[in-house]
Amino acid sequence: MSTPLLPTRSPEQPEALHNATIAPTRYVCFGAFHLDLKKEDLFKDGTRVKLQGKVYQALLALLQKPGEIVTREELRMQLWPSDTHVNYDANVNTTVNKLRQVLGDSPDQPAFVDTIPRKGYSFVSKVRYVDQPITPQTPRPEEFSPGATPGTTDVERADSRASFFRTAILSKWFTAAVVVLVIASMLFGAALVLYAHR
Repeated sequence: MSTPLLPTRSPEQPEALHNATIAPTRYVCFGAFHLDLKKEDLFKDGTRVKLQGKVYQALLALLQKPGEIVTREELRMQLWPSDTHVNYDANVNTTVNKLRQVLGDSPDQPAFVDTIPRKGYSFVSKVRYVDQPITPQTPRPEEFSPGATPGTTDVERADSRASFFRTAILSKWFTAAVVVLVIASMLFGAALVLYAHR
């Protein structure tokens, strides 16, 4: 299922793409990201993420067909429509790799951009279209306590603390500290006994 075409910032694109239908919403949301189509800005958890022009265009091309294959030829036509002096294969690979870096994605375990061997790429994350930007939730004051993460319950926090102590007990530094403390206590006790018998 194709979504309406999204605007792109490239002046080199064919006239047909310039006159394409614009998505009825301003923001495209996926994972912790939202893309402002009007300002052509990408945000992660409310913080602006730098995006180069071709990387932005590649993201738009993939977002136009979420869950579907965008062929390497489609990417080439959208990113370099009339440039005959470009090594398309290398540039498509580089651009998609830069997009993955920006999104914190991995080709081995893709959360956003999946490689379809010998065909192209697919945007695999769930995509939502909204009219208002998604603002990160502000944590409540009680969530600022040590070891607390937003949205955790008291039971989860207690489990987290118990896990911390289990990890500390199993740590070799903790074991070494206990051994040193026991030896120091024995030496101190022996010294007290010797002093008392003089």
